[in-house]
Amino acid sequence: MGVGLVFVSHSALIAEGLVQLAAQMAPDVRLLAAGGDDDGGIGTSATRVEEAIRAADGGDGVAVLGDLGSAILTAETVVELLDDPPAAGVRVLDRPLAEGGVAAALAAQAGDGLDAVCRAAAGERADEPAPAADGLSPLEREVVLEDPDGLHARPAADLVRTVSGFDAAVTVQGTDARSLLAVLALGLRQGARVRVAATGPDADAALQAVAALLERR
Repeated sequence: MGVGLVFVSHSALIAEGLVQLAAQMAPDVRLLAAGGDDDGGIGTSATRVEEAIRAADGGDGVAVLGDLGSAILTAETVVELLDDPPAAGVRVLDRPLAEGGVAAALAAQAGDGLDAVCRAAAGERADEPAPAADGLSPLEREVVLEDPDGLHARPAADLVRTVSGFDAAVTVQGTDARSLLAVLALGLRQGARVRVAATGPDADAALQAVAALLERR
């Protein structure tokens, strides 16, 4: 079923909005909001967090992200007191709720395990890249970024999903193309000349797919 995610916020609207945002890029992932206190006001609710963790558990673990320190504390307390925790475990992550949550959701959408999903939320490599075949140099290509808005959130998410479908290690401007946060940090604008490199069994196919995505308006 894949790793599930829970967004814990002091505001129910923020938590629900982040679920909607992440669902646009990771439609197959169990995404749950646990926002507000027990009465729907500003605050956190241990009951809501526990219910969300239960609902997000599909058998492969749950990652929980919070917006402020007390949200993290509430989530950690809930996890410690679970009588019957998810078999694959629950991780509470003190990472940026929006950027980290979307990055984690993309990793979960790609089928990565709990460890890799947590690394993705931190902006680290979601999974180990495929090694270069027989020590060959990476295939490289330079393309012009055509999207008028540059490599913003949605096309960056498309890039991460595309790369995750190949048995290849792909870099964009020397940055791991499987890391959403690393790709966004490049700040690439329309008209930028982008260097794409790939190694591994599917290097050529991955390179062609990434080039087509970057050259698409």
